Amino acid sequence: MQPHHPLASSLVAINAELLPGFDDILTPEALDFLFALHQKFDGPRRSLLQQRETKKEAITNGWRPHFLPDSQAIRLGDWKVAPVPADLQDRRVEITGPVDRKMIINALNSGAKVFMADFEDANSPTWANCIEGQINLRDAVKGSISFFDSGKNKSYFLQDQIATLMVRPRGWHLEELHLLANGQAMSGSLVDFGLFFFHNARQLLANGSGPYFYLPKLENHHEARLWNDVFVFAQSYLGLPLGTIKATVLIETILASFELDEILYELRDHSAGLNCGRWDYIFSYIKKFGSDPAFLVPDRAQVTMSSPFMTAYSQLVIKTCHRRGAHAMGGMAAQIPIKDNPEANAAALNKVRADKKREATAGHDGTWVAHPGLVPVAMEVFDEFMPGHNQLHVLREDVQVSEADLLAVPHGTITEAGLRNNIEVGIRYLASWLCGNGCVPIFNLMEDAATAEISRTQVWQWLHHPNARMEDGREINRDLFGTLFDEEVGAMLKEMGEQAFFKGKFDLASRLFRDMTLADELQDFLTLEAYRHL
Repeated sequence: MQPHHPLASSLVAINAELLPGFDDILTPEALDFLFALHQKFDGPRRSLLQQRETKKEAITNGWRPHFLPDSQAIRLGDWKVAPVPADLQDRRVEITGPVDRKMIINALNSGAKVFMADFEDANSPTWANCIEGQINLRDAVKGSISFFDSGKNKSYFLQDQIATLMVRPRGWHLEELHLLANGQAMSGSLVDFGLFFFHNARQLLANGSGPYFYLPKLENHHEARLWNDVFVFAQSYLGLPLGTIKATVLIETILASFELDEILYELRDHSAGLNCGRWDYIFSYIKKFGSDPAFLVPDRAQVTMSSPFMTAYSQLVIKTCHRRGAHAMGGMAAQIPIKDNPEANAAALNKVRADKKREATAGHDGTWVAHPGLVPVAMEVFDEFMPGHNQLHVLREDVQVSEADLLAVPHGTITEAGLRNNIEVGIRYLASWLCGNGCVPIFNLMEDAATAEISRTQVWQWLHHPNARMEDGREINRDLFGTLFDEEVGAMLKEMGEQAFFKGKFDLASRLFRDMTLADELQDFLTLEAYRHL
């Protein structure tokens, strides 16, 4: 480890309250490490974010993504990523959730092969959530984590057999306003990664595992290269061998799907494959092309994995990954058990089975669930259709995906029910997020920020295009939106009562949703605006 530099840690200011136990995470040595990451990588991070803006302007002016001519040699080359460790060979069912203490214990005990602890879309990034999450993960890695639920009079501990831990830091676009380096907010990505890696990498290796990550929201291989540079630096800083870190990239932006080979290549020493982040992918598709009426997207409930552009992207992920010896992970089953309605519960579980069968038979090496109750369902399907640890041998050479296939507009209709659902789900999720909870059960689905983003961007797109009409012919204009919006907000107010409505920040959530939806320009992320109100 590099020697402690008092000057470095003095340049990191903590702009928040230090609650009990926080000083064990925010040590001078850990802050030194964060400062080193900031000094070396925050400039390149900001430059890449500016390149996103340049690309956004180009798309508005008619540019469309394509397979890169300059990296054709990489796509045609015969290379593979480095092998993954033993505890990442079989990932047939992965469970995801925020870094809440009780949830971490339940997820690790769930019977899933992997648990992805989420500082990103399933986490509201309050100061307490982020640092307490680091405490919780440190205790989980040590095996000492426990929790007592006073309401249930029940204690929670880790079982002997637990899932392999992976961690998802925040995306490159998010900042941590409570940690300042030279007066500048630090990157949420580097803070989440840095604190977890610094405190846990050696212990994870002693446990027979390693520091494993999921990387969200990447838009191109240059952003993957930056993560790889971070990994190389971090391993050198702690004196760990190159390739100790393993990371799976979520392919959840439309632009990234045109650079799959290149992303794997940049991370080839550290790659643990790619994942089909389906909900964010739909959000990205709408966001990137939302200003073009030719890309009008129907009700989100009608945009499924059977939509041609979604099928094309998921199959291309499988083909590309397996050619490179990398895992191709499937997407999220957001359903949760419905305890008080057996028929509805059976229907929900059947949807999960069908979705997981589609993934397993297509060649995916594993899948995601959001609730421990779905682990046995997904496990049963993958056990049946994937008898080995993975399906790297399924090369899918039959798959041929063109640029046009990836951009094909999904067919369907826009309905009043779909518009109302977007309004209600968007507000309900945002209200919960503002109250510090980023993983929210809504209408028997476990929702995270991606769902709220789809809801918001869909309504924005429909409102800003004259040819966006409902199936009954009505134009979706400000007057219609205002009427439905007021009705939905009024119904929520009546349902929960005035006190709960305002205590639950539904008033603020409603205002933010309305203002972002009516704005002339589509904002990139609702969490950027909402973060100011946490």
